[in-house]
Amino acid sequence: MAYTALYRKWRPGTFEDVKGQDHIVTTLKNQIRTGRIGHAYLFCGTRGTGKTTIAKIFARVVNCEQPRDGNPCGECAACRSILAGNSVNVVEIDAASNNGVDNIREIRDEVQYSPAEGKYRVYIIDEVHMLSTGAFNALLKTLEEPPSYVIFILATTEVHKIPVTVLSRCQRYDFRRIGGDTITGRLAQMAAAEQIDVEEKALRYIAKKGDGSMRDAISLFDQCVAFHYGEPLTYEKVLEVLGAVDNEVFSALLRSVAGGDTTGSLRLVEEIVIQGRELTQFVLDFIWYMRNLLLFEASGDEEALDVTAEDIGRLREEAELVDSGTLMRYIRVFSELSNQMRYAAGKRVLLELAVIRLTKPQMEENMDSVLQRLKELEKRLDEGKFVLPEAAQPDGGGLGSGGDAGRREDSGAASGASGEQVVALSKARYEDLMLVREQWSRIAKDLGGANGPALLGAETEPFGDNGIMLNFRDNNLYMIGSRETVLAELADYVRTNFRKEIAFQARLLTGGERTDTRYVSEEELKEKIHMDIVTEND
Repeated sequence: MAYTALYRKWRPGTFEDVKGQDHIVTTLKNQIRTGRIGHAYLFCGTRGTGKTTIAKIFARVVNCEQPRDGNPCGECAACRSILAGNSVNVVEIDAASNNGVDNIREIRDEVQYSPAEGKYRVYIIDEVHMLSTGAFNALLKTLEEPPSYVIFILATTEVHKIPVTVLSRCQRYDFRRIGGDTITGRLAQMAAAEQIDVEEKALRYIAKKGDGSMRDAISLFDQCVAFHYGEPLTYEKVLEVLGAVDNEVFSALLRSVAGGDTTGSLRLVEEIVIQGRELTQFVLDFIWYMRNLLLFEASGDEEALDVTAEDIGRLREEAELVDSGTLMRYIRVFSELSNQMRYAAGKRVLLELAVIRLTKPQMEENMDSVLQRLKELEKRLDEGKFVLPEAAQPDGGGLGSGGDAGRREDSGAASGASGEQVVALSKARYEDLMLVREQWSRIAKDLGGANGPALLGAETEPFGDNGIMLNFRDNNLYMIGSRETVLAELADYVRTNFRKEIAFQARLLTGGERTDTRYVSEEELKEKIHMDIVTEND
């Protein structure tokens, strides 16, 4: 006897067997009990959620000679003929291949004749959105005023393509995606009946891969059973058949990327390749893993994630390692990667490049990568690990300029001998400059957000009659620190906290531009007369 696929063998025969569509089943059963049967129904929803199955059950029960509580008896002549596919009262039409005007005209001619046996003639038109415009127009009149013995059931996965004129003539039923627990329970029931030894964790993973479609999940289950026929079906075997990866690998990759470990991340990718995993599926699953972590951080609702207790424990730990903004950048990079990999030959190269982009945000110039870099700088500052390179530590300010100002002044003679320029300022301007330099770390931290880390990378020097110039060497930091709103906040902060009226401006330094000018007060002139002195006019 020929083998029957599990999804066909286990197609529901009554409304009670239908899973996950209780809102539709209850409504249809009540219509049957009370005799309030409509003439046109529209079943819409994603694939594998039971549209055609419920249509067939409905066609049987309206023609059943002895319906039982809104269900077909399955024993009368009408039920048996419909189940066998021999009944002329139930006509299934695939609109994908019968979408012309002539096909609909044939239906219009047929409905003029009442059924020889049974109560209703039921037309089930699958993928109805594939009908041509002319075919829809030909169907309209019949759909609006059909004979009392005719029922139309239209099924579609793309309801937005159905003309409004058709929608208004039908009772619409939206089929929901089926939950993971419901699919898992159905798979467990099938496994017990088929005497298949399978782990619950394996069933849950298959249900997750079904993505709300019962038919897809059953087909995947059938595939896994066939590959390991006669053997217990374990979680690891399911991963092997589907070319998927365990969540522990995603967790390890995320932690490695968050730690900036490029070498370790690439080694994990190499292990995935060596194991022969499907890279496109790997990328999609990693996106889903990061999505779960993002939802966990945003809401803290563990029940909404549909993951195991072990996975929840990992998510709690990783929520402390990666903030939501960084996660969204990771998801964006991998979402772009998933689109590129569809048509790419070198999928491994694209994956490795994406992983490097995650570990090295400085490779990107968009705003979210800049924000991630600033957060890293802020974290290093809080940990006391923030050190600028020597080239970016001139005498004139920036990070640490306040604390080093006294030591630099003590070595003025030596610095002057090496070619350093010394500029004398009036007492008031010199005090303003020193105040800003000494309080610069506090000012930047209090401004907070992305502005703080950006300002920490600036070098301060006098400007104009009563201003301070912020010199930036990094273009990304300059883009943030040079905004008018940031400069205005700086001026307001100094005015409020130090009672000083100081204007701030910003500029981007060129590669070879020197900023090692030493500023002294006019009172120090006598001490510095052996050096080249330039006095600025107020």
